Amino acid sequence: MKAREAAQMAPRFRILSPKRNKLLQTGWEGFFPYYAGFPEVFARELLQSAELPNGAVILDPWNGSGTTTYAASGLGLSSIGIDLNPVMIIVARARLLPPTEADHLRPLAATILSHAYSTPPILDPNEALLGWFKPSTAAFIRGIEQNIRRSLVGNMTKSPDGIHLDKISGTAATLYVALFAACRKLVAPFRSSNPTWLRVPKETDARVAATKAKVAQYFAANVRDMSGALAATLDADLRIANPPRAGECEISLSDTASMKLRKGSVDFVLTSPPYCTRIDYTAATRIELAVLGPLLTISARALGKQMIGSTQVPSTLIEVDESWGKTCARFLRALRKHPSKASGGYYYRTHLDYFHKMSRSIERMSHALKPGGHAVLVIQDSYYKDIHNDLPEIISEIGVTHGLSLKQRKNFHLRSMSDINPGRRSYERPSGATEAVLCFVK
Repeated sequence: MKAREAAQMAPRFRILSPKRNKLLQTGWEGFFPYYAGFPEVFARELLQSAELPNGAVILDPWNGSGTTTYAASGLGLSSIGIDLNPVMIIVARARLLPPTEADHLRPLAATILSHAYSTPPILDPNEALLGWFKPSTAAFIRGIEQNIRRSLVGNMTKSPDGIHLDKISGTAATLYVALFAACRKLVAPFRSSNPTWLRVPKETDARVAATKAKVAQYFAANVRDMSGALAATLDADLRIANPPRAGECEISLSDTASMKLRKGSVDFVLTSPPYCTRIDYTAATRIELAVLGPLLTISARALGKQMIGSTQVPSTLIEVDESWGKTCARFLRALRKHPSKASGGYYYRTHLDYFHKMSRSIERMSHALKPGGHAVLVIQDSYYKDIHNDLPEIISEIGVTHGLSLKQRKNFHLRSMSDINPGRRSYERPSGATEAVLCFVK
């Protein structure tokens, strides 16, 4: 059967709301509440309705906290998750920890805390944790991290050619996530109304001074609760007759604009690319990046510049590409002419950077997709001042440029993060945002 004929016979997908619901983030899922992305039930229902063949490979090129790879694994499907943020690699790896490992977590955490108490490290003057914590608190946190690293990060992760976070064990990743959560709780005074933003303290701000006992209490409680939640998933699996064997999963640290995947190696793509709303995804994980400092070879600022949707102006001049489509061209012309400050300079150039990286990424994604394969993307529109950035339509046109055809679309109206910005009241525009689920076929 020809690929085009097979595509015409493909089932219509079962599409639930892609917006994360805090009420659904319970148990094991409740430990991965990172901003953006879609809920596990959305991914699971959609993948089940796709009627994928045995041996099918699922790709999420913006894997984030690993919802797609987690859902695919639970359905016995093979998957590939790619992300540029090292923090998200750790989180996605932790999420895949087999339930049979639940009983090992608490004894490991107790040993790690014991070593952290007995052998406190000498802090480097450039220690990133000092940006939020007093020296004694920062030193104890670094001691916990150091002992996780020494105990659980082996030669597969630490090799002569650098650190391979995509090879870190699920157990090590889970303990790192427990430490992330402890640090996030401690730096609560530096959160803002925007859930993606953790404020960097000014020189005059008081840094957090928490006792060793308090830090240890938070870390141990997180490990205890994660162990219990993971054990509960094992109990649930035992009540199911012939549960599917977990699918193989590869988590990779890579830039989607240059990712190297074999042509036609992927059956199905399920993903949510970064929105064009000037969200700094590295700023959202500042404290986690500080915790991971000794394992990183790149600064948070340099990492932020590589991200799609970077708030930093690109160092090279990018020209508008007609392959981005007519909708994108109209939006960019309107943005460049807008009378507000820096519209024709800073904001215009950062949007060019966004569309340049997005087009290259979709081209690489399409290259990896098999003929007749499907790609489902969750895309949210936005506004620049009073100019509608119809990102779902722009992505649809970019997809066509790179060999994809839009077969199904479902819209959901949601509250937008921009609604909490007082500046939006200066411009006439609707409240909320449209989050579109776009279903393409190759």
